[in-house]
Amino acid sequence: MDDLSVQARWERRTQRPLLALALAFAGAYAVPIVHNPAGPSVTSACTVVEWVVWGSFAADYLMRLALARHRRVFVRTHWLDLCAVVVPVLQPLRLLRLVSTLILVGRRARMAEQIRLTTYVAGSVVGLLMFGSLAVLSVERDAPHGNIKTLGDAVWWSFTTMTTVGYGDHAPTTGLGRMLAVGLMLSGIALLGVVTANIAAWFIARFERDDVEERRQTEAIETLAEEVRALRAEMAELSARVEVSLREGQRR
Repeated sequence: MDDLSVQARWERRTQRPLLALALAFAGAYAVPIVHNPAGPSVTSACTVVEWVVWGSFAADYLMRLALARHRRVFVRTHWLDLCAVVVPVLQPLRLLRLVSTLILVGRRARMAEQIRLTTYVAGSVVGLLMFGSLAVLSVERDAPHGNIKTLGDAVWWSFTTMTTVGYGDHAPTTGLGRMLAVGLMLSGIALLGVVTANIAAWFIARFERDDVEERRQTEAIETLAEEVRALRAEMAELSARVEVSLREGQRR
């Protein structure tokens, strides 16, 4: 069995365990933020879970790199995975671990053929809303002039930001919070573009199917018309022959 099939088998077998680890990361990231202040033991346990999940994705990347036939091509085509693995090591911030884990989960999810576009978009929307709300709450809760103090405020802000409505009743005041806002706005615009393109493609495909069916019906009608004309010509020729035969018989 060649290297490519081994790599594909590895990706299929590790997809569900990595997604389960990503859910564990979501819980570990959310608990210290929602239950604030959390105890030192809870915070330490959640931090360990976060690093274990990130380490699992890093090990997965290294394994896929080892199984790749052309490793330079793999690194060049999976540079975003490499950045997501390296960045948290250079600067061990919880927010960077969050971003890197989201990137790695998204990259692995896109490799799964059974996940359809609609499911992927819906999961992306829910994930961005949840993690965006938790991230901005952790950043803005203790800001001196911040107005995002509760989880409800954070969810409302994330929803209005992703939809680019921006009522302005809640807004980040820190630099990191504003960076999160920019990321959510760009993500919302991108997801809206994907949904719009998907709907447009569905309508185009539907119209093309209708056009193909209409052309087939037109071609079938034209074929039947030609056959009818041919039958009429044969009947006319046959009638003429019969008439000629009758005349010859009468002459005799």
